[in-house]
Amino acid sequence: MNEQNYNLAFVFPGQGSQSVGMMSKLAGEFPLVKQTFEQASDVLGFDLWNLVENGPETDLNQTENTQPAMLAAGVAVWRVWCEKSPVRPAWMAGHSLGEYTALVCSEAIAFEDAVKLVAARGRLMQEAVPAGVGAMAAILGLEDHQVVNTCTEVANGEVVAAANFNAPGQVVIAGETAAVDRAMDALKALGAKRALKLPVSVPSHCQLMEAASEKLNEILQGVNVVMPDATLIHNADVKSHGSPEVIRYALKEQLFKPVRWVESVKFMHEQGVNCFVECGPGKVLMGLNKRIVSDAVHMTMFDPESLNNVLEHIHG
Repeated sequence: MNEQNYNLAFVFPGQGSQSVGMMSKLAGEFPLVKQTFEQASDVLGFDLWNLVENGPETDLNQTENTQPAMLAAGVAVWRVWCEKSPVRPAWMAGHSLGEYTALVCSEAIAFEDAVKLVAARGRLMQEAVPAGVGAMAAILGLEDHQVVNTCTEVANGEVVAAANFNAPGQVVIAGETAAVDRAMDALKALGAKRALKLPVSVPSHCQLMEAASEKLNEILQGVNVVMPDATLIHNADVKSHGSPEVIRYALKEQLFKPVRWVESVKFMHEQGVNCFVECGPGKVLMGLNKRIVSDAVHMTMFDPESLNNVLEHIHG
């Protein structure tokens, strides 16, 4: 019998956490991992496992490949967890693409439907802005309002805005390349510790994605969505939704609105969450979450060792 833990949140990483061979160790012990990737491959029409296991990295890093790869990775880790433990988190959230993983793991969207959705999402994002036209940059060491206001001041009729509020003192901006460059210069002059261009081909979570979001919305209308069986906090509005229509709307909005990660983690913590587990490859969210709420337990789970650490912590 499964038991919900009201002090536990599972959070799911998005793009940027992928790496060639990222699921090798877990797959070595749990056949479920490869089976999950085979399921995704059947939907996509190519061997996703081979790409994730062997690369090349340049292909894995293409948005339309990264998104289904990270979705399958997060779902695979979740399935292994469910095989090993009866405990289920009462709370879930995902960073950008990770929100789709959270929706699958909370039984709101079928895995196969989500694979189709994120592959389309990646394709639409790439088509919306030709390579080189848009950019993203991480800004470290300034207050959120300084970043927001500076972007407004230097836009000059172009698009540049805060795209991810990732942690205190860490905001990612996105927009047209020239406007992002202007904002980086202005923010450095304002005292930013670092302004670092990110190696991405698509400027996510800004107005340049609005046309893509409308096309994504058309696809979302044909996807069966049900109420999640965990309280799932959405990026765009830091709220949970039970209505399929509102969940679809939140996913549409998410594509061109900022990821409000700091608020999401703080909100869950205020509701009593004292343990956050990053479910999927890498340690990006664990690092951010530690800075957002330092008095909670933060763990990651993506290989046999980290899985055992979480099992030990939860079950004692």
